[in-house]
Amino acid sequence: MAGRRAPITVRKPLDAVRSDAATSGMHRALGPIQLVLIGIGCIIGAGVYVMTGTAAAQYAGPAVVVSFAIAGLACGFTGLCYAELSSVLPVSGASYTYAYAALGEVFAWALAWMSMLEFGLAGSALAVGFSGYLNSLLTDFGLPIPAVMLHSTIMAQPVPGGVGVHFGLSPSLNLVALASLLVVAAILVRGVRQSAAVNTFLVLVKVCVLIGFVAIGIGHVDTHNWVPFIPPSEGGFRYGVPGIFRAASTLFFAYLGFEVVATAASEARRPQRDVPIGILGALAVSTLLYASVALVMTGLVPFRMLGVPDPIAVAVGAVGMPVLAVIIKAGALTGLASVLLVNTFGHSRICFAMATDGMLPPAFGAIHPRFATPAAGTLIVASIAGVAAALLPITLLADLVSIGTAFVFSVVAISTIWLRTVHPDLPRPFRVPLGGVTIRGVWYGTVPVLALLFCALMMGPVLLDIAGKAIAGEWIPAAILGTYILCGIALYAGYGYRRSRLGGAAA
Repeated sequence: MAGRRAPITVRKPLDAVRSDAATSGMHRALGPIQLVLIGIGCIIGAGVYVMTGTAAAQYAGPAVVVSFAIAGLACGFTGLCYAELSSVLPVSGASYTYAYAALGEVFAWALAWMSMLEFGLAGSALAVGFSGYLNSLLTDFGLPIPAVMLHSTIMAQPVPGGVGVHFGLSPSLNLVALASLLVVAAILVRGVRQSAAVNTFLVLVKVCVLIGFVAIGIGHVDTHNWVPFIPPSEGGFRYGVPGIFRAASTLFFAYLGFEVVATAASEARRPQRDVPIGILGALAVSTLLYASVALVMTGLVPFRMLGVPDPIAVAVGAVGMPVLAVIIKAGALTGLASVLLVNTFGHSRICFAMATDGMLPPAFGAIHPRFATPAAGTLIVASIAGVAAALLPITLLADLVSIGTAFVFSVVAISTIWLRTVHPDLPRPFRVPLGGVTIRGVWYGTVPVLALLFCALMMGPVLLDIAGKAIAGEWIPAAILGTYILCGIALYAGYGYRRSRLGGAAA
């Protein structure tokens, strides 16, 4: 809206938040079990099938198990904040809407823009992992995918002190990753009931495959591969204690699933009860599986061999059971497909909430007349993520996703503190445990404060690494992050600020 006079810190009234949830036009078709499966579907994916190998080979060695524990603990504190907020404000936008109601419009925009980085590049990373396992499986049958269609335009390789990125020597574009995202978008357009049914099947298959990998692999573990458990530091973030925390920051995005559960609140039958169950249940199951798989994987082969797109396939090769290797690769493809499905679901719902508020073009909020889904928005976000997957390596994608994730989680923790301080009497079917203290009228909860500290711990190593690379002349990661932030500022100033529904009403 041109000439808008409302301040950029205008807050969305809680009554308006609830009204949007009641009139979203989307079907309330999801129960607690489906929400837990949606969370597992998004959490158990690239983190265990792809990034476990990268984190072990490049940063932590066998101590990647400790890295998972640190990242899981950080996500656990944030998950409790999500559970409380989603029980009070069961809406599609999740963290974006929480920030809009608690902190104001400009903070909501910043969070939403980083959420789109988080979800978009997470989808890209998953698609890259999917293409790697698909090629590995097809190669077993003598049908390898041409390298020009499989590798990203920008490549990653080990360098002293960490991992470097550069343009490839020959032109390439990961078209397989792009195609996988477009197929997922087509499934989501059909509707949430159909998508949930597909997701339930995919989740059950991949969980069974991972359990089978652990059960069979544990009998073939060579404990010498766990020695030394923490490899000596080679400088920078390569091994040693710094490497453990650097690996944790890389793996942080792998727990993104409970954010997606919160975005599904407007399609849950009883969101005040079911969403907290979905968040905490998915987080508990996934953390247990992550730790088990990482321990077995690093026990089967030397950790330096795992820096490949298909580390579980490499690990299972040490068992000497070719049929099992094929099953594992097929299970990995199933797992990555389910995460692609749920991740794109969450991305499109955040854009839907922003479009409803007038801060994105109407196409993102248009509901398909037959399928009752934001069809156009789903196709747009999947296409953008697909282009990123075709161009960027998975190591760089994971780092950028972790920055976005830590930023979003920090704002969620702050929103929890604000809502308890300003609206202490709101009905809260779920409350974060461990209490808190009130200082000068502000409630500081133990859980949200710990969530903030852990998010800083996760974001710090990545930012330091990117800054160090930029100083050394490796500018690509810093340029991508800086350009994305500047584009967000320009889009808000040129569109969101002027057309915001809430800002226009205030004016």
